Amino acid sequence: MSDIDSKIKDLNKKNEVVLYMKGNPTFPQCGFSSTVVQILKHLGVNFQSHDVLQDEELRDGIKKFSNWPTIPQLYVKEEFVGGCDIIREMFESGELKKFFNDNKIELLTE
Repeated sequence: MSDIDSKIKDLNKKNEVVLYMKGNPTFPQCGFSSTVVQILKHLGVNFQSHDVLQDEELRDGIKKFSNWPTIPQLYVKEEFVGGCDIIREMFESGELKKFFNDNKIELLTE
């Protein structure tokens, strides 16, 4: 296992909900990252974010780690959930809220 894989595993283990994104939740640097942040905030999900624009090794490493070519990427309890389109579709269908409830992730809006 590479150093970056170990780092990603460690980051995912330390927090129940982790978003790898461009920018940060206060100032997203792309529309896709902004969309996922807005969805998580709307649901009241407490999440940790990591700005891949600040760390090229993380930016490349997360794509290989998940075998997913785009960012943002959302992990819940160390499991890769998806990118922007998947998260948006899950949110619109109500599946994302159910997914968080099923995984016992506290939603602050409830």
